[in-house]
Amino acid sequence: MAAPFPAGGRHPGWPARLGALRVGSGVVALRPVRLRDGPAWSALRLRDEAHLAPWEPTMPGTWAQRHSSAEWPGRWMLLRSAARKGTALPFAITVDGRLAGHVMIGNVVREPLLSAYVGYWCDRSLTGSGVTTAAVALAVDHCLGAAGLHRIEATVRPENVASRRVLEKLGFREEGIFRRYLDVDGAWRDHLCYAMTAEEVPAGGLAGRLVSTGRAQRA
Repeated sequence: MAAPFPAGGRHPGWPARLGALRVGSGVVALRPVRLRDGPAWSALRLRDEAHLAPWEPTMPGTWAQRHSSAEWPGRWMLLRSAARKGTALPFAITVDGRLAGHVMIGNVVREPLLSAYVGYWCDRSLTGSGVTTAAVALAVDHCLGAAGLHRIEATVRPENVASRRVLEKLGFREEGIFRRYLDVDGAWRDHLCYAMTAEEVPAGGLAGRLVSTGRAQRA
């Protein structure tokens, strides 16, 4: 039975600090996004435009305008509001305590669906190091456990091999393709739909499986 939705609109299991898992690049943990993340967030996003822009929704303004430090307080307030309303769980990824990306659990729908989506991005310099896989594992374990959800979905462009690899390593099922699903990088793009339900989480969770297969260590 899923945890009841508490008075005041807050998630079961939110706010939360999750982790930690040690991978080759350091100790990976999750925490709620903070107002003071702005300078580090902006620096990462501006530096990694070429790495991130092909996979992100088309938005007004230039990349530099949308990712200046001055833009972060407004974004943070929207994320905090969504978390307080119970429609999102906005996590910062940290590696050895340093901001390294985000895992966003969004579009949270309670009974009867108990569903949400997961999206994520990570510092380009950490690509392939296991950081994103560890971070998503921690978030999904929490969502399908303490946060009381039953199903997590992820949509990804077929060309995004790195993101697909993260989901497939964690055991997400590919369910089909959504044609012209989302306006990304200036055009309507097809996306593959991946999903996982609570019944598919192994004993010990996704993070536990990473540990048992030697891909991470408990920290």
